[in-house]
Amino acid sequence: MTKFNLRGAIAAAALLAAGPALAAPKNPMVGGAAMYPTKTIVENTAQSKDHTTLVTAVKAAGLAETLSGPGPFTVFAPTNAAFAKLPAGTVDTLVKPENKAQLTNILTYHVVSGTMTSKDLAKAIKAGNGKATLTTVQGEPLTASMMGNRIMLTDAKGGMSHVTVADVKQSNGVIHVVDGVLMP
Repeated sequence: MTKFNLRGAIAAAALLAAGPALAAPKNPMVGGAAMYPTKTIVENTAQSKDHTTLVTAVKAAGLAETLSGPGPFTVFAPTNAAFAKLPAGTVDTLVKPENKAQLTNILTYHVVSGTMTSKDLAKAIKAGNGKATLTTVQGEPLTASMMGNRIMLTDAKGGMSHVTVADVKQSNGVIHVVDGVLMP
């Protein structure tokens, strides 16, 4: 083997060895399920055992088709435990056909157009001197701030929710799992 080929072989071996380290980070698991960046928000969320209430609500509001579309969307996805914090009977009432408009209003308040990663949110918070105002698809503002190293969201009624799992990449945006239901 010539000197040149030996160097090439060593360089190729080094790249192969470093390959996995250079790979893109994997999506976090959500609700015990793998989240695939090639699937839509609805497809992935439907696999999470922690988001069955959200999926039911999205279907009842007729938003599954929209959130399966090209987007991109940033969704602050409340867990089942977040919905359980609401007064008893709230979810059962909201998913009734006659309350579709109110349910849609609440759910679209959890969605921002475009893809905003946690890094984007942190940058906006820093640029806003500790607060970033996000305009939701519903139309009302949602305020993001930092609580330690966690992103905190404050809704129009003063309720707070924390991002518990950030940057779950989807084919049509990103999901941030939150521990509270945001109210417009």
